[in-house]
Amino acid sequence: MIARYTTPEMKQLWAPEMEFQKWLEVELAACEAMVELGQVPAAAWEVIKARAGFKLERIYEIEKETQHDLIAFLQAVSEEIGEEAKYLHLGMTSSDVKDTALSLQIREALDLILTELAKLEEVLVRRAREHKYTLMIGRTHGIHGEPTTFGLKLALWLAEVRRHQERLQEARRRISVAKLSGAVGTFANIDPRVEELVAAKLGLTPAQVATQVIQRDRHGEVLNALALLASSLDKFATEIRNLQRTDILEVEEYFAKGQKGSSAMPHKRNPITCERIAGLARVVRANALAGMENIALWHERDMTHSSVERIIIPDSTTLVHSMLRLFVRVIDNLIVYPENMLRNLNRTFGLIYSQRVLLALIDKGVTRTEAYQWVQRNALAAWNKQQSFAELLLLDEDIRRYLTPAELKELFDHQYHLKNVDYIFGRLGL
Repeated sequence: MIARYTTPEMKQLWAPEMEFQKWLEVELAACEAMVELGQVPAAAWEVIKARAGFKLERIYEIEKETQHDLIAFLQAVSEEIGEEAKYLHLGMTSSDVKDTALSLQIREALDLILTELAKLEEVLVRRAREHKYTLMIGRTHGIHGEPTTFGLKLALWLAEVRRHQERLQEARRRISVAKLSGAVGTFANIDPRVEELVAAKLGLTPAQVATQVIQRDRHGEVLNALALLASSLDKFATEIRNLQRTDILEVEEYFAKGQKGSSAMPHKRNPITCERIAGLARVVRANALAGMENIALWHERDMTHSSVERIIIPDSTTLVHSMLRLFVRVIDNLIVYPENMLRNLNRTFGLIYSQRVLLALIDKGVTRTEAYQWVQRNALAAWNKQQSFAELLLLDEDIRRYLTPAELKELFDHQYHLKNVDYIFGRLGL
């Protein structure tokens, strides 16, 4: 389903062979713990350690009969080990193995994602510094507001990326748990010390309390953190798509030699990577909802979560990893058009300086209501007549009583709006 967006690392991590390998890792860690506690003969452990393995085809063959993947796995491993395999899975239930192994896989998936997120942080830092003072118009409601810089836009994204790093690290910490407490979580048939030893061997934390499963709020948190990250990538990509529109064209995705934009229109250069990112974010958000639906299980567990997780966890981690990799490439190669930014900034005949005029009049003693009326009537006239806002202000008798031509001219200097850019960048350590 998501083969087109599968990165090699995630493909390997979520391959069936890797899932069974993680199961084996948990089983062997539990067996070794029991040896250390004197519950399994050391000689048997040496045989198990030497022979433990499985043939994927054999697991599938057995599963056709058992209709139970963990039992099929254990039988296939037992065939490789021999008689000593009786010391595997002692006092454990399927979810002890599956959930602990899943914790390992999710942790590794988050590590891959955090690595890509660090690359995005790095490229945003570089491009934000590059365009720290690249002047452009700030838009609210899609309408020209006041001057800003493209560097500030990228700095905003950088701060957001850093918040996602914090969220994912926290979600990683909470998902990194082991559960080996038996059928309903009471440790009736397994020594609690086994869980503690296994957790230590695998770099996990023992679940404080569990039923037959690790509680799914942990997995829901991971999926929601991924959905938030995907939504931010959607936001960034949507901004680029808007800024690449023909009538704006302030930035543009890199268009490679030989690339084609349309089967019908040879002139087209479309923001297809950003569109792809925006579309995939919808899937990740939908998966987060399914993850929350998995939290409410019957009593000590049911299996409604299992089939869902086989899809949403590999898919969400894989998609976010791919989306990050795509977006790093977009930002790294993004074409920026400062001259178009300046042209667009000047399209409203100076209206973007209206607040400065308003505040200057108030500073001269005019009431806010009266000053607003004076400035607005000239702003509307400038827009309707397609005429210079500054020139109309110079002709307005009310305004001329308070502001000289020199004072008015000073109010139309865009550098005024950039005076605190250094301060904002300093907050980010840039």
